[in-house]
Amino acid sequence: MPVTADLDKLLDKAYENKTLSEVLAAPVAGLAGITDAHAEHLASLKIKTIGDLGRNKYFRWAASLADLQDSGAK
Repeated sequence: MPVTADLDKLLDKAYENKTLSEVLAAPVAGLAGITDAHAEHLASLKIKTIGDLGRNKYFRWAASLADLQDSGAK
């Protein structure tokens, strides 16, 4: 099933028309609001690409916990 999404607000202009594979391989600074300084800090955690960030177990755990709270869990 094809899925479409408006990524304009999530990505820097240079990455808006890239494929999903290209976006995931892009540096984390390709995300809107992430600066090169942020990217340097993330690189110290071995997070260099958008895909690395999305697959990082600590970020995923934190997002899951936040989602649980947002859904009303205590």
